[in-house]
Amino acid sequence: MFVIGLTGGIGTGKTLVSNILSSLGASLINADKIGHKIYEPNSDGWIEVIKTFGKEILNENQEIDRKKLGSIVFKDKKYLDQLNSITHPRIYSEIESELEINSNNGVKVSVVEAALLIEANWTSIANQVWITVAKENTIYNRLETRDGLNIEAIKSRISSQMPSKEKLKFADVIIENDSSIKDLETKVKYYWKKIK
Repeated sequence: MFVIGLTGGIGTGKTLVSNILSSLGASLINADKIGHKIYEPNSDGWIEVIKTFGKEILNENQEIDRKKLGSIVFKDKKYLDQLNSITHPRIYSEIESELEINSNNGVKVSVVEAALLIEANWTSIANQVWITVAKENTIYNRLETRDGLNIEAIKSRISSQMPSKEKLKFADVIIENDSSIKDLETKVKYYWKKIK
């Protein structure tokens, strides 16, 4: 089974590329969705996060409010590191077991979409690392429109990530995503054909 590790900064179009790859026949594993599972009320991940950051991050349904948690961890790297030390090992273990299931089921290509693929040292699970990139003003426009974030919130999220230049050192494939979806599809199909 061929594994694509797909990553890129916030607002660069990782999920769009994932969806295109899925439509071409790849099986998707989304680290962010696995992360959501880890936050499910009363799971050991949830308990650990509450123990570390306090009950103030819960909403009325006892679910972790990711915006409240985000406002803490994106302001201070120390807190982000604490959160990552709780979530990363659990996410990685789940990714490994999903890849094993895919392999046993005869899946030809799996895509692991993970914003922190490089930072978390997960690149070894992939045959190729694909990185999405976009110009800064494109990213700002997308995040304002899509997530309703203000400039300060966008800046704090971007600055909490590894700079694109650093990430690109790990890239086997770089997908630039500054124009149309049609253009993006053409690029993704080009690299997909090379794998097939």
